[in-house]
Amino acid sequence: MSSRLEFVTLATAQGANIRALCRSFGISPQTAYKLLARFKEHGSEGLQERSRKPHSSPRRSSEQLESEVLALHEKYPCWGARKLATFLPEDVRPHANTISAILKRHGRQVAVSTDARSPAIKRFEHEAPNLLWQMDFKGHFALTDSRAGRCYPLTVLDDHSRFAICLKACPGETGEHVKQALTDAFRRYGLPEKITCDNGNPWGTPKQNGITKIEAWLMRVGIKVGHSRPMHPQTQGKDERFHRTLKRELLERTGFNSLQNCQQAFDRWRDQYNLVRPHQALGQKPPSSRYAVSARPYPEQLLAIEYDIGDEVRKVRGSGYISFLGRQLFVGEGLVGEPVAVRPRGVYQILCKRVFV
Repeated sequence: MSSRLEFVTLATAQGANIRALCRSFGISPQTAYKLLARFKEHGSEGLQERSRKPHSSPRRSSEQLESEVLALHEKYPCWGARKLATFLPEDVRPHANTISAILKRHGRQVAVSTDARSPAIKRFEHEAPNLLWQMDFKGHFALTDSRAGRCYPLTVLDDHSRFAICLKACPGETGEHVKQALTDAFRRYGLPEKITCDNGNPWGTPKQNGITKIEAWLMRVGIKVGHSRPMHPQTQGKDERFHRTLKRELLERTGFNSLQNCQQAFDRWRDQYNLVRPHQALGQKPPSSRYAVSARPYPEQLLAIEYDIGDEVRKVRGSGYISFLGRQLFVGEGLVGEPVAVRPRGVYQILCKRVFV
């Protein structure tokens, strides 16, 4: 400011050489004559630094649109611009980059994808709901009250729709907890054709090839059971991705002092995930838009186990073995106390509940 005032004072003096002054002050003639014009019109105030902000921005978002974007971000802080855009009216819906710019302009943190890899060109999914459910435990975490122990979230996801069938806060990874959670899910949503899971407890037998109690119960209910390849989590890819979303949007943002408090938060977040949250793989529609309840109801009373005439029926002993032709054959600890059949077909086949072992 002082240099500008000095320049115009010298330049307005009688007989001043403006070109020489420009060289001395290191400014161009255009800048010099602009300063002189502003000084003549406004005095020393005209020499103040002016904002380079344009006088008008005809393509700038309206204040109403910006307020709507900020309100959506306040409500769903973990969602990216594409998801937020789906909640704006189509006639004024801006590009996702515009939404990101609005958030940055107001100092908001813009959520970005945590997946640095290129998106899958073609995603495999079953053609209808309830053909396959994916099941797994999310990594456990400590509750804020150390006396309450830890939480082991059990998740079940429909492969076709990504609908979260179950999100249960369990105190441990036991078969009884899984059975109770699945029973509640079956009563509400019916039975799927198949459930796939990994090879760990309580549904897998990593040490020996046998049937677990959970598998035996599911087969009696009428559900096929599949397992992913060891060290190959891509088989459970949709459920693994669900775990990342759960961690980012809920588990990393708050703590829980009890399993009851944790389950309440799980229920609220699951409703939002199923009914509200847009999903990129579903065309920015929520999972509920593609899910339908199964037409197969849960059988409250299991039918008696029956085999064909001519089958050799054996009862599984406490160690998971049966005795046949003087040999001890392992069929699985999950079948202890249950009858299985041995049927000759060139070679002997062991059957349990109409399913080949």
